[in-house]
Amino acid sequence: MKITRTSVFGVTRTIDLPVTPDQITRWQDGEFAQNVFIQLDAEQREFIISGNTNEDWERMFAENADSDI
Repeated sequence: MKITRTSVFGVTRTIDLPVTPDQITRWQDGEFAQNVFIQLDAEQREFIISGNTNEDWERMFAENADSDI
């Protein structure tokens, strides 16, 4: 099923993921993504939830990587 999401950076992507309309409905109705989309890895579930990819997360936190926290 093709899933289209927009990341925090405003980039819209469509990824074809092995999910069913029933799974999407269950998730939208409040079930936890990790319980519904058991066939997906964490990165794929995150894309469904937030529209962000691993590259987006790296970009978001790249400026903090060099700081002395």
